[in-house]
Amino acid sequence: MTVRALAVAAALAVTVTSLEAQKTTAVHPGTGGSPHVRTEWVLDGANISIEYGRPALKGRTIGTDVAPFGQVWRTGADEATTLKTDKMVMFGSMHLAPGTYTLYTLPTAQGWQLIVNKQTGQWGTVYDQKQDAGRAPMTIGKTPAPVEELTISIDDTPAGGTLRIEWGTVRATIAMSTM
Repeated sequence: MTVRALAVAAALAVTVTSLEAQKTTAVHPGTGGSPHVRTEWVLDGANISIEYGRPALKGRTIGTDVAPFGQVWRTGADEATTLKTDKMVMFGSMHLAPGTYTLYTLPTAQGWQLIVNKQTGQWGTVYDQKQDAGRAPMTIGKTPAPVEELTISIDDTPAGGTLRIEWGTVRATIAMSTM
C-alpha cells in the first residue's frame, strides 16, 4: 500500500470515528411544538450529553423577537437545556467538575456568553444568577446556510472540541476540552 493510500485510509478512519461518536435521540415533541432531543458525544474519553428543545425561527429575528440581546436566554425551548458530563471539562477557561448543569447564553450585538448554571430541572425561563458555575465568551460567526431549528453540536478538534450553537444565520462557538 502506498503512503498516499495509507493517509487516505487513516483520514477515513478518523472521520468514521468522529461521526460514530455523536448520537441524537428524540426525547419528546415538546409542549409548544418544539421537538426535544438528547445528543451524546464521546470527546477524548468523556461522555457528554446535551438535552434541549429545538425551537424554529418561523420568520422571527434573533436579538429582537427571540433570544433578545442583553437578556439571558434559555438556549432552547420549554425546559432548561441540560449538559451532563462524566469527566471534568473546560469551556474556554471555565472549569466544570463532572455533573449535570443547565446551559444558558447571553446574546448581545457585540458577542455571546455561554453561561453554565448549577441549578437543574427547572423550566427554561427560571434563571438564578447566584447558581452560575461560570461564564465564558463565545465567538460569533455566520452559518453557511440558514438554520431553521436551533441546533447544538460538538465538533471534534485536535485540541478537544468546539461547542457550536446555530440558529438562523448565527453561529456561536466556544473551545472545549476534557481533563
